[in-house]
Amino acid sequence: MAGERILKLGLPAGSLQKATVDLFDKAGLHISDSKRSYFPSIDDEEIQPVYLRAQEIGRYVGDGVLDVGITGFDWIKENDCDVVEVCELPYSKATSNPARWVLAVPNESKVERPEDLKGGIIATELLGVTKRYFQDKGIDVRVEFSWGATEVKARLVDAIVELTETGTSLRANNLRILDTVIVSTTRLIANKKAWQDPFKREKIENIAILLQAAIAARGKVGLKMNVCKTDLDAVLHVLPAEKSPTISGLADSNYVAIEVIIDDSVERSLVPALKRAGASGIITYPLNKVIH
Repeated sequence: MAGERILKLGLPAGSLQKATVDLFDKAGLHISDSKRSYFPSIDDEEIQPVYLRAQEIGRYVGDGVLDVGITGFDWIKENDCDVVEVCELPYSKATSNPARWVLAVPNESKVERPEDLKGGIIATELLGVTKRYFQDKGIDVRVEFSWGATEVKARLVDAIVELTETGTSLRANNLRILDTVIVSTTRLIANKKAWQDPFKREKIENIAILLQAAIAARGKVGLKMNVCKTDLDAVLHVLPAEKSPTISGLADSNYVAIEVIIDDSVERSLVPALKRAGASGIITYPLNKVIH
């Protein structure tokens, strides 16, 4: 309905569900997750979320069933979705690294390169993208749809195209990678008509800003301290060179306050060094959002 002040949001069910709920929580959008309901509640009465398979979200956003959704770049390409890609959201169920659909064969296979698969059978869930991959290379193969557990089929057919983040499952099944078919990250996508609606576009942009800010805050901590002006140069020398701290005056004119954002991986070595350089009242705190 035109002018409806409800934003229909598609969230990925399954393996990405918990990571998505956690990300929204960091962004300040709290989803009451229920494993029994496909219609969770959210603390924004203008957003109506629904859980769907990531494979379907792109189609529903493109068709206008949903206004906005979160899905992978792989499924956008697989379904040839006509949508607005609002932003990239580099997060996943295991790491912040991109996922890859890879062409793999058993370790004992004589196949060494994709061209060696000519005339063979390839099993995958990513049917369309895989077909285009082989067509672009001019390799004649038969690509068959796999209903899950694709690694098992690597020894029944000639090769598989399977999704991996870390490669652990492939190694556990004694498979080796021949090539990467497509690299995929999570995307926030919008329906084209919804993107033209002022209310919905602002709402979508707000979600994008908050989610990106929550992702940017991962692996970061805030650091505050007081420093005597006579020790200021020594303390600034200890701080990472690429950081630009905020320096503020204090009631005691002999001291300043310093605040900076750092990688949490350097916190444990940096704090003692700052203490030795003359900093006092050192406070570290977690970050929910960093907005650039």
